[in-house]
Amino acid sequence: MLVSFSVAPSGTGRADASVHDAVAAAVRIVRESGLPNHTDAMFTTIEGDWDEVFDVIRRATDAVGRYGSRVSLVLKADIRPGYSGELTGKVDRLEAALGED
Repeated sequence: MLVSFSVAPSGTGRADASVHDAVAAAVRIVRESGLPNHTDAMFTTIEGDWDEVFDVIRRATDAVGRYGSRVSLVLKADIRPGYSGELTGKVDRLEAALGED
């Protein structure tokens, strides 16, 4: 499965409302998990089976929680049993289709 998620604290007490330190803590956990992942400006996408992906997301959410009094978590999942390598495979198929134009 692929899960894209965004996690951020609120109630940080920072005047600039910056959350980059908290997000860095979450992304560090994802990268250290060893699961295939990709981070962009809005989301981190992680690939693996249900239990391992959601364990990583839970730990990343817990890490962000230390930076504020509340946590916002947004998830989007693509659950497709029997498939792996889709983190890059979906993009590769898109690029191939664009190249056909």
